[in-house]
Amino acid sequence: MKYLFEAPEKVMVGVRGEVGNRLFLLQARQGRRLVILKCEKVQLAALAQWISQVIDDMGRPGHLPDDFTLEPEYEYDFIVGDIAIAVDEERDVLEVTFESAGEDDDEATIALTKEWAGGLAIAITRLVEAGRAPCPLCGGPLDPRGHDCPRTNGHRAPAR
Repeated sequence: MKYLFEAPEKVMVGVRGEVGNRLFLLQARQGRRLVILKCEKVQLAALAQWISQVIDDMGRPGHLPDDFTLEPEYEYDFIVGDIAIAVDEERDVLEVTFESAGEDDDEATIALTKEWAGGLAIAITRLVEAGRAPCPLCGGPLDPRGHDCPRTNGHRAPAR
């Protein structure tokens, strides 16, 4: 199924579950239509970083929205595989296309104004930073139950 949101009224990002076992969701609403996408943490982090770079080139956005709270619990429409981003200079929007990781041909394209994109990048960054702290040696997430750091090569106890 193809989802197209040319002027979404709201874009939301959030998590379900506990730190270390979180489900990252991105939602877009336009009128009565809603799409819910399951994403990986690293996908969203890369999206936020890219959006930040593009907004620098597009110019300073106006007032950023601040409510990115997920709508009530629903099942996600598909799991995100590839993400493509393009700038539509005529409309002054960023078009983000999310493709399904599965064998089906699901795809969602969401056009974001500079304001929505900037606010989304900030919301994603906050979500990512609220997770597990990175290991100072390898950069992998530190787990409360222990962490077998590959940089210690088995010569030290796991960092906690």
